[in-house]
Amino acid sequence: MKGKEVFHLVHYGIIYALLTAGAVTFLVPLVWMFVTSLKAPAQIFTYPPEWIPNPVKWENYIQALTYFPFFRYLLNTLYITTLNVIGVVLSCSLVAYGITHIRWPGRDIIFILVISVLILPYIVTMIPLYLMYKKLGWIGSFKPLWVPSFFGVWAFHTFLLRQFFLSIPRELSDAAKIDGSSEFGIYSKIVLPLCKPALFAVVLFEFLWTWNDFLQPLVYLTDQSKYTLSLGLAFFQGTHDTAVNLLMAASTMITIPILILFFFAQRNFIEGVTLTGLKG
Repeated sequence: MKGKEVFHLVHYGIIYALLTAGAVTFLVPLVWMFVTSLKAPAQIFTYPPEWIPNPVKWENYIQALTYFPFFRYLLNTLYITTLNVIGVVLSCSLVAYGITHIRWPGRDIIFILVISVLILPYIVTMIPLYLMYKKLGWIGSFKPLWVPSFFGVWAFHTFLLRQFFLSIPRELSDAAKIDGSSEFGIYSKIVLPLCKPALFAVVLFEFLWTWNDFLQPLVYLTDQSKYTLSLGLAFFQGTHDTAVNLLMAASTMITIPILILFFFAQRNFIEGVTLTGLKG
């Protein structure tokens, strides 16, 4: 074996070892959460820690469901998350298309202004938004949590799609215009079908952010029956802080949909994130 081949073998071996160590590091908390959810209360804080529960208490999941209205909070979260994903995909893709494929004066300046929103933390705009929604009578409803997504307000998603749209040859849209296609026809029949990887990335990002969002539901929701899973879990922790095994069971049930989504969409997600950096 030549020295160059040995170097590459060692190089890739080190990379895979580091990646494996990183994967194990991130998996340990998830495994510990699941293991703790199957323990009896007396086994949780034993030393040394027990990685295999004995006995395995699957009934912890049934008890966790009865301690707080899990399915009500699940439906609320799915409702908000679904509307946000639909709104973000429609509005941000339209904005990104307008910035990349339509020529109009001041286009680059508007794009810079859109991107500049990323430097503003949410805490800066939280009070003005709350006052605006209060005047609209939206406080206590789901509207502040999903209506803005239909107006292209998420600059990160717009930027992500814009980077992918730039990799689509302009000749395609020019040829469609010669054939008599409208801008919306080009957007819906040519651009969108070609940018599925980027759309998968946007869907996954938005799903994760909305599913795990705690601050906005805390600010705008006042009725406990409208709580999301993140708020419900915090409420559960505040009222049953000693039932750690039940808390871990509830946390596991909330985490499972995220793991399932990422497992099935990881290939498209990675492809979308990678391809959006091809052209600036």
